[in-house]
Amino acid sequence: MIKGYGEDDFHKLRARNRMYYPVYLEKMAFVRKFLQANAVGKKAVDIGCGEGLLVEEFRKKGFDITGVDKTHCSESVERGNITGLRFEDSAYDIVLCLDVVEHLPFWKQRKAFGEIRRILKPGGVALVTLPNLAHLASRVSLLLTGKFIRASTIERHVGGRPISEFLKLIEDAGLVVVKRKGFFPTLPVISLFTYLFPSRVFPLHWVENRLFAYPNWCIFNILLLKRRGVSK
Repeated sequence: MIKGYGEDDFHKLRARNRMYYPVYLEKMAFVRKFLQANAVGKKAVDIGCGEGLLVEEFRKKGFDITGVDKTHCSESVERGNITGLRFEDSAYDIVLCLDVVEHLPFWKQRKAFGEIRRILKPGGVALVTLPNLAHLASRVSLLLTGKFIRASTIERHVGGRPISEFLKLIEDAGLVVVKRKGFFPTLPVISLFTYLFPSRVFPLHWVENRLFAYPNWCIFNILLLKRRGVSK
């Protein structure tokens, strides 16, 4: 995080000196491509959307998308909490939940995934992004020093978990993972370059994310979810 700016300012300014800047850009490129391919003529919601830049971008393109956030409110973003959404059951074809659940305490996470399932239409899809506490470099660090390498501070990611625990919560909530993609396998040298020179490592990340992005090794995962037991 650039000193003097908060999380929402980062999204507005695209802070090139933030450690995960290359990962952020590649992840958002994936999300935009997903929406372009799947959200045409569909009803979509972005839960925990912050100031709603993605929502505004796609509303201007004519997409039927709404934003929900705990602290922000605007013409395209309504105030709401992921653990108690004010939407009817089966209200949306597409649900986005990007970098949200890890900010919740453990005991609220099961409810959050349950709400995603509840508002998702039969046959609809949810796109969820999550950090993985048990990424490759973190496993090495835990072995050598007894400490995890986190995507953010404990205070911000109070509910950070290994991805395997998130997958169990998702299953318990009645959702099925139909696709899982990893971003940024934390290979030692590239991880160090990303930390020191975040705006200069795009070619390295491009290669790394195509050759070594086994999801369990990656610090971030993108998951495509559907409701269990829905055939259509």
